[in-house]
Amino acid sequence: MEARELPIEGPLLVTVRRFGDARGYFMETYSRRDYAAVGIGAEFVQDNHSVSGPVGTLRGMHFQLPPAAQGKLVRVLRGAVLDVAVDLRRSSPTYGRWVSAHLTAEGGEQLWVPPGFAHGFCTLEPDTAFSYKVTAYYSPENDRGLAWDDPELALPWPHGPEAVTLSDKDRRNPRLRDLPPCFP
Repeated sequence: MEARELPIEGPLLVTVRRFGDARGYFMETYSRRDYAAVGIGAEFVQDNHSVSGPVGTLRGMHFQLPPAAQGKLVRVLRGAVLDVAVDLRRSSPTYGRWVSAHLTAEGGEQLWVPPGFAHGFCTLEPDTAFSYKVTAYYSPENDRGLAWDDPELALPWPHGPEAVTLSDKDRRNPRLRDLPPCFP
């Protein structure tokens, strides 16, 4: 297993080993011991799975407020995504900055998104299946979002507004400058 730091402290890009033969391959996608060894000692309480039909489906930018703030370990089971995390930690020197990673089923990459970040992804292939482990249960009263198209953030989405499929909820999220302090 390899964990690579990204330009913002906290998120990590994780690659696990694959063992292949004539049958296909095997990979250990999560080992508490191995993840703790690279600094991800989180306790996961829930696994989530989504399938997005059209290319350009954008899910995000989502986060939960404390005390239900979630860390996420995300990966693609089928297809590919551009995955993005925005730092919402007010005391962080990288507040308002973002990191992105190209995640594919073929590559098996995983992204660790710690609590204090808004997270989202955009599909690059049809019928993309996405899976993620979270460190806190879903909490509707703490569920929040950040505008996916905030011009001040200039997130690197591969598709323009006319080619993106969004939920009504994700269309209404506020810009970063309009968010109250979420993670002091």
